[in-house]
Amino acid sequence: MNVNLKPESEQFIQTQIASGQFTSVDEVMNEAVKLLEIRVHQLEALKRKIALGTEQIKAGRVTDGEIVFARLQEKIRCVVEEAGE
Repeated sequence: MNVNLKPESEQFIQTQIASGQFTSVDEVMNEAVKLLEIRVHQLEALKRKIALGTEQIKAGRVTDGEIVFARLQEKIRCVVEEAGE
């Protein structure tokens, strides 16, 4: 497979290799593909969650926003307290 990159992308890859972060162009490209795969899977999961939420809203299965924020604030408070111990 041949890949044509923009000059700034090529420069970025060379900078990563020069910094010692990676040892070759192949290593940089493998990492890039791996990150793209992760991103695609995360977007697919998000789309499924949005579709599920939309269906729940249509079915009337919702929680008042004030309750949601109160629960989140309580979770944050607990985490902060645990971190302070």
